[in-house]
Amino acid sequence: MIVCGEALIDLVPAPSGFVARPGGGPFNVAVTAARQGAQLRFVSRLSTDPFGLQLFERLQAEKIDTSLVQRGPQPTTLAVTHLDNDGSANYSFYFENTADRYATPPLVPCRIAYFGTLSLALEPAATRYLALAQTLAKQGVFVAVDPNLRSFTETAAHRDRLLALLPYVSLLKLSSAENDFLGNPTAPIKVVTDGAAGLQLTVSGSTSTHRAPQIQVVDTIGAGDTVMGTFLASVQNHLKQHDSTNLSEELWQVIAQRAATAAAYTCTQTGAEPPTTLQLAAFTKQLQLSQA
Repeated sequence: MIVCGEALIDLVPAPSGFVARPGGGPFNVAVTAARQGAQLRFVSRLSTDPFGLQLFERLQAEKIDTSLVQRGPQPTTLAVTHLDNDGSANYSFYFENTADRYATPPLVPCRIAYFGTLSLALEPAATRYLALAQTLAKQGVFVAVDPNLRSFTETAAHRDRLLALLPYVSLLKLSSAENDFLGNPTAPIKVVTDGAAGLQLTVSGSTSTHRAPQIQVVDTIGAGDTVMGTFLASVQNHLKQHDSTNLSEELWQVIAQRAATAAAYTCTQTGAEPPTTLQLAAFTKQLQLSQA
């Protein structure tokens, strides 16, 4: 598996000001999948500045293969996080001339590939990532995409770019707002998240709803990325056991509920801190006991 795209620093509100935490959609997806047992390589370009070193060391600490991570002197992308009263996160981005924008992702053998967020929108890397996704899909790779749109990427040009990519996508994850923005597109496996309401899974035209457990939300940073990372880890696990990414509808539904629960766990943490396999199992058991 390869996970492609940016890693950045989230500046998260704290009593003393802001705390610098590793983040970015692709980075969070990679960490989630790795914590749930997936073996993967991260494809990106990190700065050689102190924030870039922090991101690189975190990837290694999570046992993520960094052999495809490029380095450069440009600064690290920053996301200043604003939390609403309900813990919902909004961001102000600083990405002018940052290191990740100059990534040249290589074509490498893989069975699963993820693409997402700013790296699909910010040039010159965006065109390169999109071309790689299309090439891999033509080779039979299971391609997963989460556009994770921001206000400055909600343009007609970017919508057209994403719609042109969809024929190459096996797994598409969207928020309910993104689904509306893209005109309710179709994909072989489609996941639409809707905050506290959970998520909807559509497989071969059949849709099921998977409720999020009731929790005390600390913040929502990384919740959607946790959903995607959980799906990818589950697909890779099935691939190891059956040498196939063709899962039954029933198994997709099991994964969807697991993903909704994993995202709820992340919402109980400060910043993007997805659960390990053991933490998710304990959290699930705790929820079951509280509902008994």
